[in-house]
Amino acid sequence: MKKTTNLQLVGVPGSPYTRKMLALLRYRRIPYELRCGNPEMVLPTMGLELPKPVLMPVFLLPDSNGNLKAVTDSTPIIRRLEAISVERSVLPVDPALAFIDFLLEDFGDEWVTKYMFHYRWHMQADADNASTLLPLHILVNFPPQDHEQVKQTIRKHQVSRLYVVGSNDTTAPIIDASFRRFLQAMDLHLASQPYLLGNRPGASDFAIYGQLTQLVGVDPTPRAIAHELSPRTVAWTSIMEELSGLEPGDGDWNNPDDIPETLAGILSEAGRVYAPALLANYKAIQAGETTWEAEIDGATWTQQTFPYQAKCLMWINEQYQALSIDDRAHVDAILAGTGCETLLTVS
Repeated sequence: MKKTTNLQLVGVPGSPYTRKMLALLRYRRIPYELRCGNPEMVLPTMGLELPKPVLMPVFLLPDSNGNLKAVTDSTPIIRRLEAISVERSVLPVDPALAFIDFLLEDFGDEWVTKYMFHYRWHMQADADNASTLLPLHILVNFPPQDHEQVKQTIRKHQVSRLYVVGSNDTTAPIIDASFRRFLQAMDLHLASQPYLLGNRPGASDFAIYGQLTQLVGVDPTPRAIAHELSPRTVAWTSIMEELSGLEPGDGDWNNPDDIPETLAGILSEAGRVYAPALLANYKAIQAGETTWEAEIDGATWTQQTFPYQAKCLMWINEQYQALSIDDRAHVDAILAGTGCETLLTVS
């Protein structure tokens, strides 16, 4: 393997998390090399073991012995990069604001992704579009006959996995209504400031941006909705793509005592749909149940339980409990009445 001082990762343009991390690396001016492809195919050729689970993007980072190891999960990787260098940080300096950023990053990674996966594979036209494009992201010169075969395989596999995000005919209206409210809340907020928490982007901006690259840039159904309801969000997604020229200052973060009222709209959407899902999943995990059911936005939502999302809820609580009394008071004031405050009572 050739020696390089650049950060190496494996991913594809159709992966929202790959796009999240590429935009973050560009903003932070961290030199990188992207190997575009399926990690299960690329990593063995590099003599590297696959991470568990295999998620995109896969970063190649040194272990305790200095040997490259394949690692995944964008949230801890962002913190690992911050530990190496805090220059052009994406984590707010104020602890209370950093908590809000963490909460919104989790919302982007774990709920806004439901919009993306639902529209992409629940809708016939979108599924055809995605299954056509995704194989070409890996090999643009796929022979037509082989491409058609791979296209059908990918489509069948991904449609069969809609249950993973809880997408079905019953929940489809809930997901659609939530996406529309989210876009309208984003549009109002972006009219007051350019990023979620001020005049510089946080990790939460990149998380939400990653999902939106697909929702407003690739998949036809959500793209049409976004262009109709939130031109600011569409434009913002393009701006977030390349922020290497932005010169941030510490004073660019919002003051936790003076958060724009428009942020409450985004937090309220998280509290309305994501909070009850997290809580129901956590209770099911604690009870050893394989599925959970909850009322979300006036309808019954049933979904497979996921240990990772139970961990997300515990991490949110750990972050909150680690705050000082004063910082918790700031967080409480920001979250009051949004529904997100229900997430902070789990033990």
